[in-house]
Amino acid sequence: MHESPITADYVIKGAGAVGMAFADSIFTETDATMVIVDRHDRPGGHWNDAYPFVRLHQPSSSYGVNSAPLGTGATDTIGLNAGYEELASGQEVLSHFDLVMSQTFLPSGRVHYFPMSEIDDEGVVTSLLSGERFHVEAGRFVDGTHSAMSVPSTTAPTYTVSPEMTCVAVNELSRRAPTFDEFVVIGAGKTGMDACIWLLNNGADPSQVKWIVPRDSWVLNRGNVQFGEAHFARLCKSIADQAEAAALSDSIDEVFSRLEGAGEISRLDPNVEPGAYHCAILSDAEMTQLRSVGEIVRLGRVVAIHADRMELKRGEIPTSQNVLHVDCSAAGIPSHPETTIFDGDRITLQWVRTCQPTFSAALIGFVESAFDDDETKNRLCAPIMPPTVPFDMLRVLRVNLANRSAWNNYPNIGDWMTRSRLEGFSKLAQTQLAVDPKAADHLERYLSHVASAMANLDKLLAKSDGGVPQ
Repeated sequence: MHESPITADYVIKGAGAVGMAFADSIFTETDATMVIVDRHDRPGGHWNDAYPFVRLHQPSSSYGVNSAPLGTGATDTIGLNAGYEELASGQEVLSHFDLVMSQTFLPSGRVHYFPMSEIDDEGVVTSLLSGERFHVEAGRFVDGTHSAMSVPSTTAPTYTVSPEMTCVAVNELSRRAPTFDEFVVIGAGKTGMDACIWLLNNGADPSQVKWIVPRDSWVLNRGNVQFGEAHFARLCKSIADQAEAAALSDSIDEVFSRLEGAGEISRLDPNVEPGAYHCAILSDAEMTQLRSVGEIVRLGRVVAIHADRMELKRGEIPTSQNVLHVDCSAAGIPSHPETTIFDGDRITLQWVRTCQPTFSAALIGFVESAFDDDETKNRLCAPIMPPTVPFDMLRVLRVNLANRSAWNNYPNIGDWMTRSRLEGFSKLAQTQLAVDPKAADHLERYLSHVASAMANLDKLLAKSDGGVPQ
């Protein structure tokens, strides 16, 4: 180990999306120095391990670091996302983070970056290649890995597979698909959805595809999260619909009924009650595509893939060696318990806005730069534990509404949000509310319901059993 430690104002564990978004805010808003340590060979975290055809499921304009654009700002004119803002590919996302590191952070001399390395809680950095070790002394330790993504390529399935059967991580789908006649997609999250859509878009007949769906999911409508002028009224309607449903419902079931009726959420089958919610966002065209899958199997999780059958928790289905089994069963966003974000010399990056990891990390970075005491910072940044079951949609909505209300009390946060690339609403509101009466009416409806929405959610959530998954 080197005798002389490296010193910096911040040491950041993780150069994934949230670590980079936080670092970017600190870099932009202060003259602080940083050390960034990551196990991958380049920035981007789980994007380095994602499947080749992965794309964002939210607009590129609301993802990445605040100071640099992601994508061209174009609207797609063809395909299942036609009419909506472009969705960056995985390679575009990786390039975005790589350029920020190589062209902004490192040339400044204020950032030291150690890839292919890990750091412990004592500040000791160890190279994964050479084993070389050294110590970092920093004013604050920033954990950007608290909610690290779990992806199929780096997460072994929990079920067993007979040696003669072919079961691959979704990363192998595009390479292996041409040699098989039938496909079984295992996993009902966004990765499983993407795998089914990829197969159908690339010529597979729906009858060739089976989809193992242990629990159906509620999904969000991408049309409600667009940030161009033409979509501003719909964005305001979405915000208002959520607050109104939360304020006026007498039960949790009624909240979901209102949200579904307003077009905020949807499900594969109106006759099947979803048991999961993970912030997946689909266009209407993508949902239509998924509904065309030849067979959706709802017999619980896979237990084992045998030579002639698949054993599931609540039954069996036939299979064969002619079938390509595609594993998409990794948890995605893990639901680790929330912890205090600002805690002495430690910052633990978490969501502070629902389903918006990079906006959340960027805002935490701004709050760190703009306020002096942890009490105020934590009041402005109540953590949101990522959702798993439908109940969690209301839990995170409650915290989301409270955080948004808290931010409204501080003009400097409002100014930051107005100039923030990742916060599409505030900048549009400055110009569009005066010229778009529908948007103004929806925003007034939101404001009239927000206080009662928070109070009513407190009552509804207190009466619920928490929707523990089966």
